[in-house]
Amino acid sequence: MRTVHSVVPDPITGALAADRLGAPSVVYFVLSAAAPLTVVAGVVTTAYAITEITGLPIAFLVVGIVLAVFSVGYVAMARHMANAGAFYTYVARGLGRPAGIAAAWVALIAYNALQVGLYGAFGAATTPLIERWAGLTPPWWVVSLIAWALVAALGVMRVDVNGRLLAVLLTAEVAAILLFDLADLLNPAPAGFSMEALSPGALFEPGVGALLVIATLGFVGFESSVVFSEESREPRRTVPLATYSAVAIIAGLYALSSWAMTVATGPADIVATAQRDQADTIFVLAAQHLGGTVVDIARVLFATSLFAAMISFHNTTARYFFALGRERVLPAVFGRTRARSGAPKAGSIAQSVFGLVVIAVYALLGLDPLVQLFFYGGSFGGFGVLLLIFVTSVAIIAFFLREPSGETIGRRLIAPVPAAIALAVMVWLALDNFATLLGVPGGDPLAWILPAVYGVAAVVGLLWAIRLRSRQPAVYSHVGMGAKAATARDIT
Repeated sequence: MRTVHSVVPDPITGALAADRLGAPSVVYFVLSAAAPLTVVAGVVTTAYAITEITGLPIAFLVVGIVLAVFSVGYVAMARHMANAGAFYTYVARGLGRPAGIAAAWVALIAYNALQVGLYGAFGAATTPLIERWAGLTPPWWVVSLIAWALVAALGVMRVDVNGRLLAVLLTAEVAAILLFDLADLLNPAPAGFSMEALSPGALFEPGVGALLVIATLGFVGFESSVVFSEESREPRRTVPLATYSAVAIIAGLYALSSWAMTVATGPADIVATAQRDQADTIFVLAAQHLGGTVVDIARVLFATSLFAAMISFHNTTARYFFALGRERVLPAVFGRTRARSGAPKAGSIAQSVFGLVVIAVYALLGLDPLVQLFFYGGSFGGFGVLLLIFVTSVAIIAFFLREPSGETIGRRLIAPVPAAIALAVMVWLALDNFATLLGVPGGDPLAWILPAVYGVAAVVGLLWAIRLRSRQPAVYSHVGMGAKAATARDIT
């Protein structure tokens, strides 16, 4: 029997706005989360300085291949379940509801860590610019709070408005990267156009595990294409196109940029240069050939790169809240959206409140925004996403073993199995090199405390699933159903 409900005006509805994002817009969200200029300026130089290995360009290509292979099963599964919960939904459908809820808890922690960590980098990167141009020296947290307010406002607006802003910001930062690469390649060191950094042999060096993990963290964000599947036009076509495009662009851009640096300095000198100039390496190299004005513009684009990544991760996190609220794994208020914009209002507000609290705590305690917020938060959150990608790769195999769903054996097994094996190795390498990722001594407690947080979160998720199964079986039965969960509750 169907229960008839009267329809009353409500400023908040319970569904994300459909058909608002085409493939290019989804790519902008994905690439903005990857923060290309931030990675090229910070991650690339950090990798050279810490590992002292010149094989980073080939490492980016290798990781790109692994993630492209993983994406075969990932987008195949997306064809059968468009859901803003992404990892949560896939793990629930592949490995069971308890595992899915555990993955959801891990995802919320990881994406929140990635998002709020960016506030520290934005404040640290923007304050010197304000000091130089305006003669003012505001505390980093004042600048971060301005960015926070803008992100909070954008978070409850239409997703396509966010997408158009990201398109402008991303286009500008990618153009700056390509300009810097061109300047490096047109002005090689005496060693000339050495291809040493692109040789596979460059990976067979002690410490290559840390290099591969750092390269992997540079891709974090590519997986978020599926998060926007419910808001995409023709998601069966848009999600695969956006995912493969993002992986290819990220791998190609990072490999090109990291190789161009070795051309400009010479392979033998890139490590020493990165250790000396650190995140300023690309700007120092560019200043020699492009002039101070171009470099100043690029420094602004570095800050806007961070801002674009904040927007992207904020939207991703808000949609995870929404997916869990819609299925009543979290309170129902999280499963509602603004009628005008179709944005997940409660999830967006929750993420903004968390960001505000973190900025306030770091400001009050006088903690380092660059190292203790951005660097620690980024490494911690990036490892969480890597862990989720691995678990999802296993879930994809399990799902298609039970439900082939008309997919070819290549999409069901031939691609997902080696991807899962390669990702398992990457997770192990990340754990083994976590102290290196954080830049702390090997025995530092942070090297095991931070990864252990995800273990605790997973256990809490499992316990929550058990509670739902025993006390709210109707809610438990809808876990992983996505939009169908809301529909099912209207039928009694």
